[in-house]
Amino acid sequence: MKRLFRYILNTIPRPWLISISIYLRPLLDLMWRGKRFTDPINGKSYRRFLPYGYGRMRANVLSPGTLSLERHRLCWLYLKAHTGLFSEPLKVLHFAPEQAFYARFRALENLDYTTTDLNSPLADVKADITALPFDNDQYDLIICNHVLEHIPDDLKAMREIYRVLKPGGLAILQVPYEADRETTFQDDTITDPKKRAEIFGQYDHVRVYGMDYFQRLESVGFRVEAFDISKEISQEQTIGYGLAPGELLPLAHKD
Repeated sequence: MKRLFRYILNTIPRPWLISISIYLRPLLDLMWRGKRFTDPINGKSYRRFLPYGYGRMRANVLSPGTLSLERHRLCWLYLKAHTGLFSEPLKVLHFAPEQAFYARFRALENLDYTTTDLNSPLADVKADITALPFDNDQYDLIICNHVLEHIPDDLKAMREIYRVLKPGGLAILQVPYEADRETTFQDDTITDPKKRAEIFGQYDHVRVYGMDYFQRLESVGFRVEAFDISKEISQEQTIGYGLAPGELLPLAHKD
């Protein structure tokens, strides 16, 4: 199973994967029903989650029903408990919209919801994150998860996100980071996909973030919080939801 998933992830282009998975998801949802793990996004339980990863495959992380990963479920739990996303009139910008969220957010009548990406078939607006075609101070909430590690000039992208976020707004900006790494590492001379996967963790990543990621966000003007869900739910719930223990959710505020 792990070898099959690794082959698929490293062979099929991401836009194709998105299109194929739309039809595959209902079958996976039925096949893997059980009681061991629960996906908080759809409220359904499964005997296991599926493996996922471009290099080292992680076991029990991909929900069969929503195709959510640890980061998506963490983000969902925060949004449900701490924001007005599901009830208040908000203008939302969503980068590289994930299937786990896309249809659910689109169905919320209280939202003015826009998706953007260069390649995703789910994007309303095809745009470069470092040169966004939006006016200043437009959005109450911006969701941009696991995008910045793909962008050579991530600080320029952060400045653009800050620019289009409203004062008082929130940007959720998840990235893969190494908790035991102090300083982010980037080397633009590394262009070989295999070498990038070895050093950065994935063939199309251009850096590996350290714990200074939060300071990088602050450097462009954000006030940053590191949300720790372990202060709100038990260890048993963390395991049952298939979350990554200790993962911090970066919350970037524009005051």
